[in-house]
Order: sequence, then C-alpha cells, then structure tokens
Amino acid sequence: MKIFNSYTNKKEEFKPIEPGKCGIYVCGPTVYNYVHIGNTRPMIVFDVLRRTLEYLGYDVTFVSNYTDVDDKIIKKAKEEGVSEKELTEKYIKAYEDVRDGLNIEKPTFTPRVTQTMDKIIAFIADLIDKGYAYEADGDVYFRVPKIDDYGTLSGIKVDDLVNGASQRTATADDAKKESPLDFALWKKTDEGIQFDSPWSKGRPGWHTECVVMINDIFGRGNIDIHGGGHDLKFPHHENEIAQSEAFSHTHLANYWVHNQMININGEKMSKSLGNVLWAKDLLAQLGTNVYKWLMLSTHYRNPLNFTDDVLANVKKEVSKVENVVRQASLYLVTHKVPAADYDKATVDHMVDALSDDLNTSLALTEILDQVKVVNSVMRVKDKDDAKIATAYATLMKMQDVMGFAFKGVEMSDEDIDLYNKWQALKKEKNFEEADKLRATLTERGIL
Repeated sequence: MKIFNSYTNKKEEFKPIEPGKCGIYVCGPTVYNYVHIGNTRPMIVFDVLRRTLEYLGYDVTFVSNYTDVDDKIIKKAKEEGVSEKELTEKYIKAYEDVRDGLNIEKPTFTPRVTQTMDKIIAFIADLIDKGYAYEADGDVYFRVPKIDDYGTLSGIKVDDLVNGASQRTATADDAKKESPLDFALWKKTDEGIQFDSPWSKGRPGWHTECVVMINDIFGRGNIDIHGGGHDLKFPHHENEIAQSEAFSHTHLANYWVHNQMININGEKMSKSLGNVLWAKDLLAQLGTNVYKWLMLSTHYRNPLNFTDDVLANVKKEVSKVENVVRQASLYLVTHKVPAADYDKATVDHMVDALSDDLNTSLALTEILDQVKVVNSVMRVKDKDDAKIATAYATLMKMQDVMGFAFKGVEMSDEDIDLYNKWQALKKEKNFEEADKLRATLTERGIL
C-alpha cells in the first residue's frame, strides 16, 4: 500500500505503527448546517481507503469527530431560536443520514468536543506547565515560535506569516499575544455555551480539540493516518502538529493525507457565488451510486470539476453496471444457481490500483472491465451457470470494496414462478397475457 504523505510531500510505502493494525483519524464536521458536496469528498475518499486496508487484512480503527462547540454554532442557534445542543443534534442527524445514504461505513468512534472537555482542559494545562502556552486575561495562547519546524506540512514560511500579520489591522486579541503567530487554545467568553476552567469560563480553540481526541481514543500521541480536506492543511492541521510536538514530541500522524476541493463548472464552490450544492439534495437527485462514482472518477489529490458533461458520462457508466447486475442476478435467481466465490485474482488486480495512492479512476475502469466479462458469459447461447455466478460474485465484491451500493434482484418463490410463466408466455407468443404479467413484475420491481 502506497500513500502520498502531505508532510513529506511524496508517495510512501505504508508501514503501520502496529503490525496488522491501522489507526485513521479524519476531521469531521462543525455541525451548524447541512453538509455540502465538498464535505462529502473526504467522507467518500477515506471510506475507500479504509475499505482497501480492510480488504488487505488490516484491523482498522477509524475515528471522525463532531465539533459541537463553535462561534458559528452559537450564531446559527440564535438565528433558528433553539439551544446549541438542539441545533447540533439536528445537524449531526442530518450528517449521519447523508453518510448512511452514501453507504459509508460507520466510524469506530465519533467523539464530540463537548464530551471531551475535561481532557481538553487538562491538555491545555499541561502545555502551560511545559512552557508552550500562556494565559492572558482569561485566554490561553500557544507559543508558535517555540516550534522550530512550524509550517512544514503546509509549506508556509514563518517569516511570511509574520510579515502578513504586520500588514493587517490589529485586533484586541493581538494585543494579548506574545507573537502575532500565536493561536488560541482557550477563549474566555460570556456568550453561548461555556465551560469552567482554571483560566476563565469559556470554550476551547478549534485546533486543540482534534489533538486531544486522538490522544484520548488511541492512547498515544501518534497515529498512522490523519486525513482531511486540503483546506485544513493550514492553519488547522499545522497547529495540531505544533501542539503534538509540544505535548508528546510527535507529528501526531505518520501519514498526512489531504483531498482536493470541488469546483462547479470550473469555479470554486462558495456561498457568495450561489453555487453551493447540498449533499442531501444531490444524493436524492442522483442516488448513491452515481453520486459516489462522480466523486471517485477523479483522483483525490486533484480538484474535481462538477459539470453537466461529467455527470452525463458518469450516469452512462453507472447504468452499465446497474444493467448487468440486474440481468445477471435475475438469471441466477430464476435459475436457482448456487452462489459462488469471487475470483480473488481479479479483485486483487483492482485493489492493486487502490493500493497505489487510491487510484480510484483506474479501479472504476477495472469494474467496467468486469461488467464486460459478465456480459460476455451471459450472452453465450449455452450458458455456463458456474461461470456466470463467479463473474457476478467478482463484480459484486469489486463494487463492495469501492463502497458502492449496487444490488441484485431479490425475488420470492412467487416472483420466480411469475417470471418463468412470463417467459413461457412470450415463447408461446401469447403477448396479451405476457404484457399483463410484465406489468405485475414491473410493479414488483423485478423488471
């Protein structure tokens, strides 16, 4: 398994901390609104990574958090006239509905910031004791200049950050800081939800939360893979690394993996342009398989450009898979062919593509090649039931590794009898009765 490591900026062979096991942490949503399609790209990408590792035999612990304390949450709760807890529960449920609708495996753990508060406060206190953080009028800040390699992940130079800070308008918070680069670990506030701490009533800074949850769940200051969108590289992930270096002398993860953003007709998706697409709406419109095929048609490290032409092509490719799955499963069910094992060599070949830094576009091509195989064994006049069953099982295993949700036809004994009767009527050229049965079979979802 080879993964592109954003920290070293090169593709590397994956070597787990503990043989046979893999720990993955992916930054989850700040739950103050519905998720847009850009939020679902990391959901889908890292689900494929997880499924690939599981196919390769790894025991994967997959963690994705909910940020349920944030200024945006306070503002939105006021707008909707509900408590912050009511708001976050609403949007966590909406997020999980999208996740389930996309056929994404549930995380092993989904920690929430509000449930980790004592550990966050203890973590900040430890950084103060070690001299990496300081209190100023109830706020707590991290001393960025104490981290020698700050900026390595994002490629940002400290001098450029200092110069940039000097050119912007100073704020009240800047006056409290020892350096303009220092970021908040704890914020004193009298607005919204607050928690008691040794420094003030307030809430934690965003950059601290993930580090603490990783340490808490994995029980150590270093994991195998930390993932998220490219937009999180700086400052969020850079600041996570800085705190981890101060706390446990690690870079928090051995492999940092980032997916690129989504464009709509060549333009960045943004509220100001009015081109934001909500995931729940697009999922309802396209269905699971078209949505995911679209997301996986472009390599995760490249921007995905959403256009009508791209979508039309994706729909054609998905329909090829859907048609052959339906036809083959219908044959196998109505002829009562026993289930077969998949051809491991064929699935392994597809997984080889995924093992090369998640080459999903090549993996999709492998699926389409298997569609041709199923079609070829189905078109033979003297059909070989065993070959059809194996080819079909192989295709279904391939799509499962990718996380799709193609489903074969499911029929009761009564359905099978009706189907066979319909076929017999067609052979007898009794088209009037055949059409009546066809209508019944269509109504039952068989045809």
